[in-house]
Amino acid sequence: MPTPESASFKAAKPTVAATFDGVDYDDNRALKAAQDAVIREQWVQSMMARLIREEMGRCYYREGVNHLEKCGHLRERYLQQLKHAKVKGYLFEQQNYQSKS
Repeated sequence: MPTPESASFKAAKPTVAATFDGVDYDDNRALKAAQDAVIREQWVQSMMARLIREEMGRCYYREGVNHLEKCGHLRERYLQQLKHAKVKGYLFEQQNYQSKS
Protein backbone atom coordinates (compact mmCIF):
# COMPACT_ATOMS: atom_id res chain seq x y z
CA MET A 1 0.00 0.00 0.00
CA PRO A 2 1.52 3.35 -1.00
CA THR A 3 2.21 5.96 1.64
CA PRO A 4 -0.35 8.78 1.62
CA GLU A 5 1.03 12.17 0.66
CA SER A 6 0.83 14.90 3.29
CA ALA A 7 -0.47 18.38 2.56
CA SER A 8 3.00 19.91 2.90
CA PHE A 9 4.42 17.35 0.46
CA LYS A 10 1.67 18.09 -2.05
CA ALA A 11 2.31 21.83 -1.69
CA ALA A 12 6.02 21.38 -2.48
CA LYS A 13 5.40 18.95 -5.33
CA PRO A 14 6.29 20.41 -8.73
CA THR A 15 3.40 21.33 -10.98
CA VAL A 16 5.35 21.63 -14.24
CA ALA A 17 6.84 18.91 -16.41
CA ALA A 18 10.60 18.40 -16.53
CA THR A 19 10.91 20.02 -19.94
CA PHE A 20 11.06 23.48 -21.48
CA ASP A 21 8.17 22.69 -23.82
CA GLY A 22 5.78 25.64 -23.90
CA VAL A 23 7.74 27.76 -21.40
CA ASP A 24 7.60 31.52 -21.91
CA TYR A 25 11.21 32.62 -21.49
CA ASP A 26 10.10 36.16 -20.59
CA ASP A 27 8.20 34.85 -17.54
CA ASN A 28 10.93 34.39 -14.94
CA ARG A 29 8.70 32.44 -12.58
CA ALA A 30 7.74 29.87 -15.23
CA LEU A 31 11.33 29.62 -16.46
CA LYS A 32 12.67 29.02 -12.95
CA ALA A 33 9.97 26.40 -12.31
CA ALA A 34 10.97 24.55 -15.50
CA GLN A 35 14.66 24.73 -14.55
CA ASP A 36 13.91 23.38 -11.07
CA ALA A 37 11.80 20.57 -12.53
CA VAL A 38 14.62 19.51 -14.89
CA ILE A 39 17.18 19.50 -12.06
CA ARG A 40 14.77 17.67 -9.75
CA GLU A 41 14.16 14.94 -12.34
CA GLN A 42 17.90 14.48 -12.86
CA TRP A 43 18.43 14.16 -9.10
CA VAL A 44 15.63 11.60 -8.84
CA GLN A 45 17.30 9.49 -11.53
CA SER A 46 20.65 9.82 -9.76
CA MET A 47 19.19 8.79 -6.40
CA MET A 48 17.42 5.82 -8.01
CA ALA A 49 20.78 4.64 -9.35
CA ARG A 50 22.31 5.06 -5.89
CA LEU A 51 19.55 3.01 -4.25
CA ILE A 52 19.93 0.24 -6.81
CA ARG A 53 23.71 0.26 -6.31
CA GLU A 54 23.34 -0.01 -2.53
CA GLU A 55 20.87 -2.88 -2.86
CA MET A 56 23.22 -4.59 -5.31
CA GLY A 57 26.08 -4.28 -2.79
CA ARG A 58 23.95 -5.85 -0.06
CA CYS A 59 22.95 -8.63 -2.45
CA TYR A 60 26.59 -9.30 -3.38
CA TYR A 61 27.54 -9.48 0.30
CA ARG A 62 24.56 -11.69 1.19
CA GLU A 63 24.97 -14.13 -1.70
CA GLY A 64 28.75 -14.46 -1.54
CA VAL A 65 30.17 -16.65 -4.31
CA ASN A 66 26.75 -16.99 -5.99
CA HIS A 67 26.36 -13.25 -6.51
CA LEU A 68 26.73 -13.50 -10.28
CA GLU A 69 23.64 -15.69 -10.51
CA LYS A 70 21.53 -14.25 -7.72
CA CYS A 71 22.12 -10.52 -8.24
CA GLY A 72 22.03 -10.35 -12.04
CA HIS A 73 18.66 -8.58 -12.12
CA LEU A 74 20.02 -5.76 -9.94
CA ARG A 75 23.17 -5.50 -12.03
CA GLU A 76 21.11 -5.13 -15.21
CA ARG A 77 18.82 -2.53 -13.63
CA TYR A 78 21.84 -0.58 -12.40
CA LEU A 79 23.52 -0.61 -15.81
CA GLN A 80 20.29 0.63 -17.42
CA GLN A 81 19.90 3.34 -14.79
CA LEU A 82 23.48 4.58 -15.22
CA LYS A 83 22.52 6.04 -18.61
CA HIS A 84 20.22 8.52 -16.85
CA ALA A 85 22.06 8.96 -13.55
CA LYS A 86 24.21 12.00 -14.36
CA VAL A 87 23.11 15.40 -13.11
CA LYS A 88 23.91 17.55 -16.14
CA GLY A 89 22.02 20.72 -15.32
CA TYR A 90 19.45 22.58 -17.36
CA LEU A 91 21.48 24.94 -19.55
CA PHE A 92 21.95 22.59 -22.50
CA GLU A 93 18.27 21.67 -22.61
CA GLN A 94 17.26 25.30 -22.18
CA GLN A 95 19.55 26.73 -24.87
CA ASN A 96 19.21 23.90 -27.40
CA TYR A 97 15.52 23.16 -27.09
CA GLN A 98 13.95 21.35 -30.01
CA SER A 99 10.22 20.76 -30.09
CA LYS A 100 9.03 17.18 -30.38
CA SER A 101 6.76 17.92 -33.34
